[in-house]
Amino acid sequence: MPIRQEAKKSMTQSVKVIFGVLFMFSSVVVGAQTPQDTAKKEQKTVYLFSGLGADSSIFMNLELPGYHKVYITWIPALPNESIRQYAGRIKSQITVENPDIIGLSFGGIVAVEVSRQIKVDKMVLISSVRTKSELNRVQAFFMKLGLYRIIPGSLIRRTNFLTYRYFGARSQKDKKTLTNLLEHTDVSFFRWALKSIAYWDNKVAPERTIQIHGTADRVITGRRVHTDYRIKGGGHLMVFNKADTISKIITNYLGD
Repeated sequence: MPIRQEAKKSMTQSVKVIFGVLFMFSSVVVGAQTPQDTAKKEQKTVYLFSGLGADSSIFMNLELPGYHKVYITWIPALPNESIRQYAGRIKSQITVENPDIIGLSFGGIVAVEVSRQIKVDKMVLISSVRTKSELNRVQAFFMKLGLYRIIPGSLIRRTNFLTYRYFGARSQKDKKTLTNLLEHTDVSFFRWALKSIAYWDNKVAPERTIQIHGTADRVITGRRVHTDYRIKGGGHLMVFNKADTISKIITNYLGD
């Protein structure tokens, strides 16, 4: 009997030890998973508006650690719709309160109009403008004339040495990226955008907004732009080919 009791006691202790080890192991696993899950939940959402004729691939080199990036998808424009009216419809894709927004080129103009309709925490404009007064007057004049209507769609989608120079595409990688973007351009949307930019009337600069502009930008020349950060040698594609510098500026600003 004493031997049996001793064996039973030993078995009970062994079971306790096994359960104790399992409990400790499960605690370690849970403890290791929880911070990751929490980190995901604590990521702040930033919405990105791409440029005219571009999709989210233009942002592929942009690194924003700690941020969940949501790319706004362009929707078809209605006939004679203003940018303000268009922004009123596309803002439905923003589902987070007080979001951070990044707008590139034409996407920056739309982002400005969105920020006038919803409360935005911080906004970054890349190769873009805050107000109508920052636009090139000569370009706006020719857009008002409507000359873009007579340009064949095949020509709008085509790249050559002039478009490479205009957009600042120097390397083969830049040229390939620009070619892919223009090949998939929605011509009707492109024409609507040029017309709407010509009649854009915003005169109030949005608050809590910074502008990052390239010194070699020919699409939106920097002479009239009240930029906060000038990227030396940056062209209109600098968000792609100078993404490291731009990523640091954005991360520091949004994290402030």
